[in-house]
Amino acid sequence: MLTFITPRLWNLTLAVLVGLMLAYALYVQHGMLLQPCPLCILQRVAFAWMGVFALLAALHNPLRGVWRWSYKLLILAGGLAGMLIAGRHLWLQSLPPDKVPECGPGLNYMLENFPLGEVWNNILYGSGSCAEVDWQFLGLSMPAWTLLWYVLLAAGTLYFFRNRQGA
Repeated sequence: MLTFITPRLWNLTLAVLVGLMLAYALYVQHGMLLQPCPLCILQRVAFAWMGVFALLAALHNPLRGVWRWSYKLLILAGGLAGMLIAGRHLWLQSLPPDKVPECGPGLNYMLENFPLGEVWNNILYGSGSCAEVDWQFLGLSMPAWTLLWYVLLAAGTLYFFRNRQGA
């Protein structure tokens, strides 16, 4: 099944898909004027992480050894981080209005004025802006779509890691 897709082609496809998703996120931000919340930004970072290591794996294309394992594990680490962040985001969106955390300062302000540990705690705790649903497609919010993409891309990476030789 899917024997025509080599691991190199999968990694290149993954990198292109991630690039397209990040481009769409920038369009939503700058074209549709929807500002991303801190959890949205972290999801972009997780996608970029996956895309960079998928592109490196496609270019390097190791057939065996530590590089083959390293690329896959790094891609999967980005996917897992993204799943956890998107899951947290969805949870915040599902809270009743009286349980939503208050809005805090923006990410740029926090990075300039707070210690990094406090910034991470504030981001992962989430804020009222993270609980707002400003965008939907087919009834799913942006974090729901990103969670779906993280699962699909990680599953594809696992499939090619287990069933193919190469990167």
